Amino acid sequence: MLEVIDKLDEINFKYNKQGLMPAIVQDYQTKDVLMVAYVNEESLKLSLEKGETVFYSRSRQELWHKGETSGNTQEIKEIYYDCDQDTILFTVDPAGPACHTGENSCFFRKIAEDTDLKAKKMMKMEQQAQNIEAEFETEKVVDFLYDLILSRKEEMPEGSYTTYLFEEGIDKILKKVGEESAEVIIASKNEPDEELVYETADLVYHMLVLLAERGINPDQIREELKKRHK
Repeated sequence: MLEVIDKLDEINFKYNKQGLMPAIVQDYQTKDVLMVAYVNEESLKLSLEKGETVFYSRSRQELWHKGETSGNTQEIKEIYYDCDQDTILFTVDPAGPACHTGENSCFFRKIAEDTDLKAKKMMKMEQQAQNIEAEFETEKVVDFLYDLILSRKEEMPEGSYTTYLFEEGIDKILKKVGEESAEVIIASKNEPDEELVYETADLVYHMLVLLAERGINPDQIREELKKRHK
Protein backbone atom coordinates (compact mmCIF):
# COMPACT_ATOMS: atom_id res chain seq x y z
CA MET A 1 0.00 0.00 0.00
CA LEU A 2 1.31 3.45 -0.92
CA GLU A 3 1.72 6.02 1.84
CA VAL A 4 0.80 9.50 0.63
CA ILE A 5 3.44 11.97 1.85
CA ASP A 6 2.48 15.11 -0.08
CA LYS A 7 -1.24 15.46 -0.86
CA LEU A 8 -1.93 16.03 -4.55
CA ASP A 9 -4.22 19.00 -3.95
CA GLU A 10 -1.41 20.72 -2.04
CA ILE A 11 1.06 20.45 -4.92
CA ASN A 12 0.90 23.06 -7.67
CA PHE A 13 1.54 20.73 -10.59
CA LYS A 14 2.20 22.47 -13.90
CA TYR A 15 0.21 20.56 -16.49
CA ASN A 16 0.43 21.60 -20.15
CA LYS A 17 -2.44 23.09 -22.17
CA GLN A 18 -3.91 19.62 -22.62
CA GLY A 19 -3.85 19.03 -18.86
CA LEU A 20 -0.98 16.55 -19.12
CA MET A 21 2.54 16.18 -17.75
CA PRO A 22 5.32 13.71 -18.57
CA ALA A 23 5.73 10.61 -16.39
CA ILE A 24 9.06 8.78 -16.30
CA VAL A 25 8.92 5.13 -15.25
CA GLN A 26 12.01 3.55 -13.65
CA ASP A 27 12.62 0.01 -12.41
CA TYR A 28 13.14 0.44 -8.67
CA GLN A 29 15.48 -2.56 -8.53
CA THR A 30 17.72 -2.17 -11.61
CA LYS A 31 17.26 1.62 -11.94
CA ASP A 32 16.66 1.18 -15.68
CA VAL A 33 14.42 3.81 -17.28
CA LEU A 34 11.54 1.74 -18.67
CA MET A 35 9.33 4.22 -20.48
CA VAL A 36 7.93 7.74 -20.66
CA ALA A 37 4.21 8.41 -20.78
CA TYR A 38 1.78 11.15 -19.72
CA VAL A 39 -0.52 11.59 -16.75
CA ASN A 40 -3.36 13.96 -16.05
CA GLU A 41 -4.89 14.80 -12.70
CA GLU A 42 -7.32 11.87 -12.83
CA SER A 43 -4.78 9.24 -13.89
CA LEU A 44 -2.39 10.35 -11.16
CA LYS A 45 -5.12 9.95 -8.54
CA LEU A 46 -5.99 6.51 -9.92
CA SER A 47 -2.31 5.50 -9.82
CA LEU A 48 -2.26 6.31 -6.11
CA GLU A 49 -5.50 4.43 -5.50
CA LYS A 50 -4.56 1.31 -7.46
CA GLY A 51 -0.88 1.25 -6.53
CA GLU A 52 -0.17 0.65 -10.24
CA THR A 53 0.66 3.07 -13.04
CA VAL A 54 -2.28 4.66 -14.85
CA PHE A 55 -1.54 7.05 -17.71
CA TYR A 56 -3.42 9.15 -20.24
CA SER A 57 -3.12 8.03 -23.86
CA ARG A 58 -2.75 11.02 -26.17
CA SER A 59 -3.48 8.90 -29.27
CA ARG A 60 -6.65 7.27 -27.89
CA GLN A 61 -7.66 10.25 -25.76
CA GLU A 62 -8.47 8.06 -22.77
CA LEU A 63 -7.08 6.76 -19.49
CA TRP A 64 -4.67 3.84 -19.82
CA HIS A 65 -4.03 1.38 -16.98
CA LYS A 66 -0.62 -0.08 -17.90
CA GLY A 67 -0.85 -3.86 -18.29
CA GLU A 68 -4.63 -4.05 -18.02
CA THR A 69 -4.80 -6.18 -21.18
CA SER A 70 -1.23 -7.49 -21.50
CA GLY A 71 -0.71 -8.33 -17.83
CA ASN A 72 2.51 -6.30 -17.81
CA THR A 73 1.43 -4.12 -14.90
CA GLN A 74 3.76 -1.85 -12.94
CA GLU A 75 3.46 -1.94 -9.16
CA ILE A 76 4.35 1.50 -7.84
CA LYS A 77 7.03 1.62 -5.16
CA GLU A 78 7.60 5.39 -4.98
CA ILE A 79 6.42 8.54 -6.72
CA TYR A 80 8.58 11.65 -7.04
CA TYR A 81 8.02 15.02 -8.69
CA ASP A 82 10.72 17.37 -9.95
CA CYS A 83 11.72 20.83 -8.73
CA ASP A 84 9.62 22.58 -11.40
CA GLN A 85 6.60 20.42 -10.51
CA ASP A 86 5.99 19.57 -14.15
CA THR A 87 7.27 15.98 -14.34
CA ILE A 88 6.43 12.81 -12.39
CA LEU A 89 8.79 9.90 -11.69
CA PHE A 90 7.39 6.45 -10.87
CA THR A 91 9.71 3.79 -9.48
CA VAL A 92 8.02 0.46 -10.09
CA ASP A 93 8.21 -3.31 -9.84
CA PRO A 94 7.27 -4.38 -13.39
CA ALA A 95 5.34 -7.60 -13.94
CA GLY A 96 6.68 -7.84 -17.49
CA PRO A 97 8.22 -5.86 -20.35
CA ALA A 98 7.41 -2.15 -20.45
CA CYS A 99 7.71 -1.88 -24.23
CA HIS A 100 5.06 -3.12 -26.68
CA THR A 101 7.91 -4.69 -28.70
CA GLY A 102 8.60 -7.10 -25.83
CA GLU A 103 11.76 -5.31 -24.71
CA ASN A 104 12.11 -4.65 -20.99
CA SER A 105 12.60 -0.95 -21.65
CA CYS A 106 11.35 1.29 -24.46
CA PHE A 107 14.89 2.71 -24.57
CA PHE A 108 16.67 -0.23 -26.19
CA ARG A 109 18.02 1.56 -29.28
CA LYS A 110 21.28 3.47 -28.94
CA ILE A 111 22.32 6.55 -30.91
CA ALA A 112 25.75 7.14 -29.42
CA GLU A 113 28.11 5.74 -26.81
CA ASP A 114 31.15 7.22 -25.11
CA THR A 115 34.13 5.13 -26.20
CA ASP A 116 35.84 5.63 -22.83
CA LEU A 117 32.71 4.33 -21.09
CA LYS A 118 32.60 1.32 -23.39
CA ALA A 119 36.26 0.59 -22.62
CA LYS A 120 35.59 0.89 -18.91
CA LYS A 121 32.69 -1.57 -19.21
CA MET A 122 34.93 -4.08 -20.98
CA MET A 123 37.62 -3.65 -18.34
CA LYS A 124 35.05 -4.12 -15.61
CA MET A 125 33.87 -7.38 -17.21
CA GLU A 126 37.44 -8.63 -17.49
CA GLN A 127 38.11 -7.70 -13.88
CA GLN A 128 34.98 -9.51 -12.76
CA ALA A 129 36.10 -12.62 -14.61
CA GLN A 130 39.56 -12.44 -13.01
CA ASN A 131 38.13 -11.98 -9.53
CA ILE A 132 35.49 -14.71 -9.67
CA GLU A 133 37.58 -17.32 -7.89
CA ALA A 134 38.72 -14.87 -5.21
CA GLU A 135 35.22 -13.54 -4.50
CA PHE A 136 33.33 -16.83 -4.74
CA GLU A 137 33.06 -17.46 -1.01
CA THR A 138 30.74 -20.38 -0.26
CA GLU A 139 28.62 -18.41 2.23
CA LYS A 140 28.02 -15.59 -0.25
CA VAL A 141 27.84 -17.55 -3.48
CA VAL A 142 24.11 -16.91 -4.08
CA ASP A 143 24.44 -13.13 -3.62
CA PHE A 144 27.60 -13.02 -5.73
CA LEU A 145 25.96 -15.02 -8.52
CA TYR A 146 22.83 -12.85 -8.42
CA ASP A 147 24.94 -9.66 -8.68
CA LEU A 148 26.83 -11.19 -11.60
CA ILE A 149 23.53 -12.04 -13.31
CA LEU A 150 22.32 -8.45 -12.80
CA SER A 151 25.52 -7.15 -14.40
CA ARG A 152 24.91 -9.42 -17.39
CA LYS A 153 21.36 -8.08 -17.64
CA GLU A 154 22.64 -4.51 -17.64
CA GLU A 155 25.63 -4.95 -19.96
CA MET A 156 24.37 -7.84 -22.15
CA PRO A 157 27.86 -9.02 -23.23
CA GLU A 158 27.95 -11.03 -26.45
CA GLY A 159 28.56 -14.75 -26.10
CA SER A 160 27.19 -14.95 -22.56
CA TYR A 161 24.58 -17.65 -21.85
CA THR A 162 22.94 -15.33 -19.33
CA THR A 163 22.69 -12.64 -22.01
CA TYR A 164 21.05 -15.21 -24.29
CA LEU A 165 18.41 -15.99 -21.65
CA PHE A 166 17.57 -12.32 -21.12
CA GLU A 167 17.41 -11.72 -24.87
CA GLU A 168 15.00 -14.65 -25.30
CA GLY A 169 12.80 -13.35 -22.49
CA ILE A 170 10.60 -14.68 -19.72
CA ASP A 171 9.13 -17.63 -21.64
CA LYS A 172 12.56 -19.08 -22.39
CA ILE A 173 13.69 -18.57 -18.79
CA LEU A 174 10.57 -20.29 -17.47
CA LYS A 175 11.11 -23.17 -19.89
CA LYS A 176 14.64 -23.65 -18.55
CA VAL A 177 13.41 -23.53 -14.95
CA GLY A 178 10.90 -26.25 -15.80
CA GLU A 179 13.53 -28.38 -17.54
CA GLU A 180 16.01 -28.04 -14.66
CA SER A 181 13.27 -28.88 -12.12
CA ALA A 182 12.62 -32.09 -14.01
CA GLU A 183 16.35 -32.86 -14.04
CA VAL A 184 16.47 -32.45 -10.26
CA ILE A 185 13.57 -34.88 -9.86
CA ILE A 186 15.27 -37.45 -12.09
CA ALA A 187 18.61 -37.03 -10.32
CA SER A 188 16.89 -37.51 -6.96
CA LYS A 189 15.96 -41.05 -7.98
CA ASN A 190 19.48 -41.96 -9.02
CA GLU A 191 22.88 -42.47 -7.49
CA PRO A 192 25.38 -40.99 -6.79
CA ASP A 193 24.56 -37.77 -4.91
CA GLU A 194 26.91 -35.75 -7.14
CA GLU A 195 24.33 -35.80 -9.94
CA LEU A 196 21.65 -34.32 -7.67
CA VAL A 197 24.07 -31.64 -6.44
CA TYR A 198 24.98 -30.74 -10.04
CA GLU A 199 21.37 -30.50 -11.25
CA THR A 200 20.31 -28.54 -8.15
CA ALA A 201 23.05 -25.99 -8.86
CA ASP A 202 21.68 -25.62 -12.42
CA LEU A 203 18.17 -25.07 -11.05
CA VAL A 204 19.36 -22.45 -8.53
CA TYR A 205 21.18 -20.54 -11.28
CA HIS A 206 18.12 -20.46 -13.55
CA MET A 207 15.90 -19.46 -10.62
CA LEU A 208 18.23 -16.52 -9.94
CA VAL A 209 17.97 -15.50 -13.61
CA LEU A 210 14.18 -15.62 -13.26
CA LEU A 211 14.29 -13.46 -10.12
CA ALA A 212 16.55 -10.95 -11.89
CA GLU A 213 14.20 -10.87 -14.88
CA ARG A 214 11.29 -10.04 -12.54
CA GLY A 215 13.32 -7.56 -10.46
CA ILE A 216 13.12 -9.67 -7.29
CA ASN A 217 16.07 -9.69 -4.90
CA PRO A 218 17.13 -12.84 -3.01
CA ASP A 219 16.66 -10.83 0.20
CA GLN A 220 12.92 -10.84 -0.52
CA ILE A 221 12.99 -14.64 -0.52
CA ARG A 222 14.93 -14.62 2.74
CA GLU A 223 12.35 -12.30 4.30
CA GLU A 224 9.51 -14.57 3.18
CA LEU A 225 11.24 -17.59 4.71
CA LYS A 226 11.83 -15.60 7.89
CA LYS A 227 8.10 -14.77 8.11
CA ARG A 228 7.20 -18.42 7.75
CA HIS A 229 9.63 -19.36 10.50
CA LYS A 230 7.93 -16.89 12.85
